[in-house]
Amino acid sequence: MSQKSTSTVVIDAPLADVQAALFSIESYPEWLSSIKKVDVIERDGQNRVTKAKLSIDAGMMKDRVVLDYDWSAEPAILSFTMDEADLLTQMDGTYTLKAIDADSTQVTYELEVAVSLPVPAMMITKAQQQTIDAALKELGEHLA
Repeated sequence: MSQKSTSTVVIDAPLADVQAALFSIESYPEWLSSIKKVDVIERDGQNRVTKAKLSIDAGMMKDRVVLDYDWSAEPAILSFTMDEADLLTQMDGTYTLKAIDADSTQVTYELEVAVSLPVPAMMITKAQQQTIDAALKELGEHLA
């Protein structure tokens, strides 16, 4: 059983810039150290990634996962759910974006992961939180 981890930061960048970075899933390896490779599998009619295979190396969480992206709440929310993976049994996440003013954006990242191996829940929660914190930090640095 997994628990959701979440964190919120304010990034010194306009909402449109934050959206551009987060919504360009194929560009994640350029700025997100935990994502080593992205192979786009499917796109929708608006050329948005709807399914992609990601090679992830986030410390304890190392896997190749296929994620399905849900754009139904765009532009405020981008969600993903795991379709398949080698080791993980669950990887669901949500980015929620909110403009604070013209030059700053609040980003909330929620992540819930489960693994097929017998790993204590405390370790999974810690790894989730480290992954979230690193992703938000790297997003801010990318947009600085």
